[in-house]
Formats: sequence, C-alpha cells, structure tokens
Amino acid sequence: MDDLLKFKIALTMIPGVGGITAKKLISYCGGIDAVFLEKESSLLKIPGIGSHLARSVVRFKDFERVEKEISFIEKNKIKVFFYTEKGYPERLKHCEDGPILLFYKGKADLNKQKIIAVVGTRSITEYGKSKCTEIIEGISKHNPLIVSGLAYGVDARAHKTALDNNLQTVGVLGHGLDRIYPPLNRPLAKKMLEENGGLVSDFTSETKPDRENF
Repeated sequence: MDDLLKFKIALTMIPGVGGITAKKLISYCGGIDAVFLEKESSLLKIPGIGSHLARSVVRFKDFERVEKEISFIEKNKIKVFFYTEKGYPERLKHCEDGPILLFYKGKADLNKQKIIAVVGTRSITEYGKSKCTEIIEGISKHNPLIVSGLAYGVDARAHKTALDNNLQTVGVLGHGLDRIYPPLNRPLAKKMLEENGGLVSDFTSETKPDRENF
C-alpha cells in the first residue's frame, strides 16, 4: 500500500478543500505529507488560503477515520488513483478543478482512447430511450467506453444499452463506493462490474448521495 495514501485521503476529508485548493497546498508545501507539517502561519502565506481553511488543515487529526477508509479500500479491492500518478484519467488531469484522488472498482481502462460520456434527464421519455439506444448502438462498432452517472433515466439507459452491445461501461458516482444510489440500480451496477466495466468516485466511503455531489 502507498505510504502516502493516508495523507492523500486525509486531504480530501478536510472541509473546504477541493481539487484546486488541494493542488495548490501540495505545490506550495512541496508534497502531500508536507501539507500536514506546516504551521498555520505558513499556510496563510499561500495565495487564496484564508485563516479558516488554514486552521482546518492544521487541526485535522482524524487519522482513525483515514485508517478505516484504507481498510475499506483493501477489503474491497479498490484502486486509488492520485492525480499525478499512472492510472488517473489523463483527460481529467487537464481540468483545473479535477479531484486529486479517485476511488475505482472495476477493470475498464479509464484512459481508453475512445470514451463517450452520456448525460441526460432522470425523467426519460420513450423517445429519449429510443434515441439513447440508437446513438449507442450506432457507435458500438468503434468499441468506445461508455461513461455515465448510474442515475435514473438516461444514465441507466446508457449503461444498459452499452451492456446489450457488449461495450464496457463505467458509472461515475456522487457518493462513496460503499453504496449504490439509487438502490434500484444495484443489479445494473453488479452487471457492469461483471462485464469488465467499473464504478468510480472521488468521494470516500460513507459519503451520502447528497444533491451537491452530482
């Protein structure tokens, strides 16, 4: 297991630290572990880091929760991709606000050359179903990886159609990998994993599917 993993996970657990701020902290401090060794006064010298955030970083001590997360990762054979390391989606590296950490369960290559993301309404119509199916069936000959959000409606239709056409499909989740939301899509998620697809999230386990996560 990665010796620095506990610090990578810990940084994602600090309220107010998103992708942009996390990368800034790592860059200015000289490393992920160094972030937790800095004094509050030093953190305040970093552009964009205010007193509240600096205090939150310095006061973070919940490494028991971090160790619990590492145990969950090991038990469930979850891969963890850090934004500077191999395995992390190359396309996402170009997004300034991309997460520093991704939790991944599955076999699909997140850096596959051809990836199609499908998004749409949760209240899908019959016309919407037919068009979604038509589009995915039409591109299936190119063997793309189909990515969607495993939600009701268009997302579920995209995943199902991908499976029907022997395409790998990955669900991007707005919660931890310890659950599937909506519960109705648990069989679909299971099938995706069985067919060499995957599930990916930038949230630690026990993170609920709150609206702001989607």
